[in-house]
Amino acid sequence: MAAIPLAPPARHLISAAAFHRMAETGILGPADRVELIDGEIFDMSPIGALHAALVARLAMHFSQRLGGAAVVWCQNPIRLDELSEPEPDIAILRPRADFYATAHPGPADVLLVIEVADTSLAYDLGTKVPLYARHGIPEAWVIDAATRRTRVFRRPAVNGYADETSVEPHEQLSGGGVVADDGGPVVVALARLLPAG
Repeated sequence: MAAIPLAPPARHLISAAAFHRMAETGILGPADRVELIDGEIFDMSPIGALHAALVARLAMHFSQRLGGAAVVWCQNPIRLDELSEPEPDIAILRPRADFYATAHPGPADVLLVIEVADTSLAYDLGTKVPLYARHGIPEAWVIDAATRRTRVFRRPAVNGYADETSVEPHEQLSGGGVVADDGGPVVVALARLLPAG
């Protein structure tokens, strides 16, 4: 008798609407650090002191340089589709008068996403970066908190980003579509923004 091939059990995917209802009803509480990726709920890594400092310093730098030219969105959701609502450490968004009070920003609103990784490097590179590419986010940075080395991803496609470069902490980073309030580029050198301690 031939063996019957066994299919893996089907996963029950959660929609963004159901994800929000789970929070509204208390299934997910305020202390739960989770995000919705491709219909699955993922626990987010705890935020260490270095991670927090890098995010705060980058947010301040972008806010000072951008002024009203963009919205600096820190550790808040972006709605990529009905099954994905990640919370990047920083997203630079197109300006909007209501600061996205009526709905979370979507892919067309995002100019740049930045993930700061200490314990989450593999997850950020293997799960979140491909997700951002599939949804057409024009540029993504993944900063290794320990080394301050940044991987820059540009030119999104269905199977990932076409361009990937690695930038050392002393080198300058420049967001492709991000233009400062004065019309110039926003330039970041991590070694100057937050020197290694």
